[in-house]
Parts: sequence; structure tokens; C-alpha cells
Amino acid sequence: MTLNTRHFRLLAGAVVACVGVGAFLVLNRAESAATEQRTDDAYVQADFTAIVPQVSGVIAEVAVADHQRVAAGDPLVRIDARDLRIAVDGAQAQAAGAQATIDSLQGQLERQHSLIAQAQAAIAADDAQLKLADADRQRFANLARDGSGTLQAQQQAEAQWGIHRASRERDVAALASVRQQLAILRADLDKARAALSAAQAQQAAAELQLSYAELRAPVAGIVAQRRARVGGYARVGEPLLTLVPLDALYVEANFRETQLAHVRVGQPVTLEVDALPDTSLRGHVDSLGPASGVSFSAVPPHNATGNFTKIVQRLPVRIALEPGQEALRELRVGMSVRPRIDTAGAGQAHAAAAL
Repeated sequence: MTLNTRHFRLLAGAVVACVGVGAFLVLNRAESAATEQRTDDAYVQADFTAIVPQVSGVIAEVAVADHQRVAAGDPLVRIDARDLRIAVDGAQAQAAGAQATIDSLQGQLERQHSLIAQAQAAIAADDAQLKLADADRQRFANLARDGSGTLQAQQQAEAQWGIHRASRERDVAALASVRQQLAILRADLDKARAALSAAQAQQAAAELQLSYAELRAPVAGIVAQRRARVGGYARVGEPLLTLVPLDALYVEANFRETQLAHVRVGQPVTLEVDALPDTSLRGHVDSLGPASGVSFSAVPPHNATGNFTKIVQRLPVRIALEPGQEALRELRVGMSVRPRIDTAGAGQAHAAAAL
């Protein structure tokens, strides 16, 4: 009896020792060594698109209702654009006026070329008449010296030569003036073309402002936070509504830093959604956040002063949902999720497939 009791005590002591050693090993095992990492600090997320007007004005029409599904390009809100159309009409009138000025100057340039040709022809005629008058002057001068001609005829020939010479100088000056006017017209034409470019730019800006009066959906999604109401006033920079792309949902899970030593992009993830009991979703690790959440805090903690208490930080891990799952239609942004990452899975499977 005594021997059996002693054996029982030895066996019990050995069991207690094994349990103690096992508990010690389990409690001191690194958290990241587990082949499955899980957290309950995870939520369904989506990249919202805020619809913000780029022009101010009274809201004339709201084409969507709360929680309505819209496709990319669908009309959302229309702002009263009568003043914007007036600005477009004014810019068009300025552009038309600048174009008319250009047409007029081009016509004057063509006419100026004709005036230049006319002045050159007049000079050619002056040259011919001056040559004839010079010949007559010399001939009558010779006759006057020989006594065959009269002094009056010689003087008349001299006068005619002087008249033709003065006429030629006048026509040469006229040609120079016409050519100077041509340079002035060309400068005016360049100025008018610059004015036309400025008017066209102003017209394009006015038309662009007019296009802003009609807001369309840049992406497909569900209408949320609709503040736009008919008769309300839209201000530049103030959101009128938000589009939630339910077709592009993902999960953002905040894991403790001690869990991430073996987490890699592409590892498979199983997700349980609190709102969908008895339903599991499949996904994979899409990316790991570059910094902890507290790093982006507006007032980050200053651990370099005062008393210090070490707190395990959490880093965001984005989880992409595998397409084609029926339950994805039931997901909504903000739902709580419990993901489980299989760190023993093929961590680079999706990366390799992408390559």
C-alpha cells in the first residue's frame, strides 16, 4: 500500500511538472509563431467619393435619392447655370469681335499690297517720263547753244524735267509710306490674333465653368449622406453627397505588432462577419500598412518625456475579398469582421500569379 502511494505521488508530481513546463513554454511562446493570426478589430471599408461642386449656385435639380444605386456617368445634381451661360455668350461675342478684327486687318493687308504695287508702277512711269524729260532737256540745251532753238523752249524742257523729278520723289515717298503702313498692319494683326487667343481661352474657361453646373457620378456606387436639396445653395468645396462603391469593398484589420512577424502579402484569409452568422468569406492579404494608427494621430503621444508605459501598437492590414462570393452582396461599410490569416499558406501566391 505504501509503495503504491509512493508511485502515485511520483506520477502526480511528474504530471504536474510536465504541465508546468508546458504552460511555461506556451506562455513564453512568441505570439507571431502561431500559424493562424486573428483579430476582432476589423471592419468592412470602402473608398468613399465625395461629390463636391466646383461652382456656386442654387440647386435646380437633384436626380438621385438616398441609398440609390448609380452607375458611372449618371446625373446627380444640376445647379442653376443661367449666369454661367451669360458668361459663355459674352466670351463668344468677344471671340467673334476679335475674329472680325482679324478679318478686317487681313483685308487691309491685301489692299496694302495692291497699293504697294500701284506705287511701284507710278515710280516706273515716273522713271520713263523723267528719262524722256532729261533727253528733251539736253536736246533743247544743245539747240539753244547752236542758235537753232529758243531759250524759252530750253526753259520749258528744264521745267518739265524738274516736274517729273519731283513727281518721282513724291511717288518714292508714297511707296515708303505704304510699306510702313504694311508693317503697322502686320503688328495690328498680331495684336488682334493675341486678342482672339485670349478671347478663346476666356470662352473655354466659361464653357468649362458651365459644364461644372451638372454633376455626374465619377464612379458607380450607392448614394449616401445626401445634403443636396432643390432650392438649396451649393457652395464650392462643400460636399453635396457621397458615393459608396459597394462593388469595391475591402476589410481593414488592425493586428497587434506582435502578430505580424510572419504575415505576408497574398496569404489566405478566412473572414467571419458578425452581421452574417454561419457565413464565411474568403480573402487574401492585400497590403500591410506603413505605420501604426497612432502615428497618424493629430496629437501623437510624446513618449520621450514623463513616465512611460509601453503599449502594444496595432498596424492596419488590408484584406482583399475574393470575387464571386454570394455573401458579398450583403456587406455594408462599417460591419465588424473577424479575420483569420493562415500564415502557413502560400504567402506570395497572388504576387506570383500577378507576375
